[in-house]
Formats: sequence, C-alpha cells, structure tokens
Amino acid sequence: MKPADRAAYWESLPLGIREEIDGYVLQDALLGAVGVVLDVGFMLHDIGVATAQQIVSDRYQHYGDRVAARPPSPLDLDSLALKAAGFAESIAYVEAVWDGDPTAGWYVHLLAVAENPRCENEKRLATIYWHTAEKYLGTAEAEAHRLPYSVAAQRAGRALAEHLGVPFRFTSPDDPDDEAPRWAATPG
Repeated sequence: MKPADRAAYWESLPLGIREEIDGYVLQDALLGAVGVVLDVGFMLHDIGVATAQQIVSDRYQHYGDRVAARPPSPLDLDSLALKAAGFAESIAYVEAVWDGDPTAGWYVHLLAVAENPRCENEKRLATIYWHTAEKYLGTAEAEAHRLPYSVAAQRAGRALAEHLGVPFRFTSPDDPDDEAPRWAATPG
C-alpha cells in the first residue's frame, strides 16, 4: 500500500480505533498496535501483516520522540555482574545472540546460560540496541562501527565472562542472524 493510500485508510478509521492504535504506539507496544490494525482491516480491506506494520510505522514516525523509549540496559561490569548473581543457577557461559523486529531493527541479547540443562536455561542480562551501544561506547566510537551493538555486546560480554570465569560466545558477531546456531558448553 502506497503512503498516500495508507494515510487515506488511516483517516477513514473511526476516532476510537485511531486513538487505540496511537495509544499502543505511544507506549512502544508494536504488536498491540499491529494487532488492532489487523483486527479492523484484515477482512474488510484485505490488510495483511506487512501493510499493518507499515501503517503502524507511519504512526511511529508521526510521533517520533514522543514514543516511550525503551530504557537502555546497563552494560557496565558491576551492573551485569549483579544481574548475573541474581540468576538462581550456576552459569556455564555468557552468550550474545541476535534478534530483531521491523521497528527496532537488529539488536543483541546478552545472556547468562545455566550449567544444568534441566533448570531455567538462561537469563537475559541486557538487550543492546543502537542507542544502548552509543551510550556504552560513546557516539563517535559507535558511529565508527557498522554494527555498534555487536561491538558493545562483545566487550561487555567478554568482560562479564572473564569476571565470572566462564566462556563467552557470540556465534555471528559480524553478520546479524537471529537463526544462527546457539552454543552449547561441552559437558564435563
């Protein structure tokens, strides 16, 4: 759907529906907003997921800085170590894994992974978005890298792993891939 057609569709929606969608957008609740667009547009207007995401993306652009920002995860060693200490299981290794979505783009999760596979397997310690990497690395250094969130994840992850005396693993640091194989520590 072309931008002009999306704008016309948006204006054709009842005020209550537009306010509901905008409410989700302002809370940075992408899935809720897309869900409402699909609920009201799928059957009557043949609006699928891709078009619903475009309509919601238009609303994100409309509101810009007014959308509630996700707070950046702390990446300093003291904060990560404290979060890792709150994991009830013994940590086998620290791992960084890619993830992404249409509004946030690529980002990296920094995880503590348990030794015992029969227990709660992992704990997310941080999620590293572009703005998180800028805060951690500094704007100039972040801009000097193609994937600053990868650089930040590697530095923070290695520092934490060294502090904990466990391995650090990042399967695909140079190529975002949310389907890259996860690492499993060698038993024994």
